[in-house]
Amino acid sequence: MVNSDRLHPKSIFDLTGRVACVTGASSGLGRRTAIALAASGAEVVGVARRGDVLESLKAEIGDSCAVVVANVADRAGIPDLVHAVSAPFGAPDILVHAAGINTREAADDVTSEGWDQTVALNLSAPFFLSQAMVPEMRKKGWGRIVNFASLQTTRAFPGGIAYGATKAAIGQLTRAMAEAWSKDGITANAIGPGFFPTELTQAVFDDPERAARNAAQTCINRNGRMEDIDGPLIFLCSDASGYVTGQILMVDGGYTSK
Repeated sequence: MVNSDRLHPKSIFDLTGRVACVTGASSGLGRRTAIALAASGAEVVGVARRGDVLESLKAEIGDSCAVVVANVADRAGIPDLVHAVSAPFGAPDILVHAAGINTREAADDVTSEGWDQTVALNLSAPFFLSQAMVPEMRKKGWGRIVNFASLQTTRAFPGGIAYGATKAAIGQLTRAMAEAWSKDGITANAIGPGFFPTELTQAVFDDPERAARNAAQTCINRNGRMEDIDGPLIFLCSDASGYVTGQILMVDGGYTSK
């Protein structure tokens, strides 16, 4: 017999009773992610390095939000981070990797330090933090991992060789995570944002002509608005996406379609 409650659209997108961990939650799409998940019923733990900004996020969301000040690129600190994230509401069911960096160095100017920092935060952190949180998800037989891909997952932009390399790798990491863990009820997918007004893309939006060219490149003829990320994100974090794994969902207004 079909469970009609399970099939109700409101039910399959409802995150009530779920615990979500969001890295990079202090600003940009990470902050928007934390707010959207909390609005959908989840208890949210935001992780970032800037404690003052995290506290403003907690104040905005309310009692369903806790925050942890940490550098997710510090691999040695991951066990302590997992403990801290799990303390407020229990072990996370949902893990969203929104922390990232783009040094915007031209290929001839890339430094060892900039390269290593980019790889550590954009690529290594999503894997090792996921690896550390998967055991508790496996016990429940349910989990959602959402990585942040990019337009540069498939395209090369000027000054983006280190960033683009990590975002291309995120595509394969997402598929490999899905292959490894989906049999345990843990899906792994990625969102590939187009141009959204965040700290990471501030240089783009500070140049009106460049921003206009990017908007014209989309099929919708505009750049992203923060609310555009909500629906795709909640879909990938909920029961609605139970048979979707190893995919990159481009939320770019059709930028990569042209």
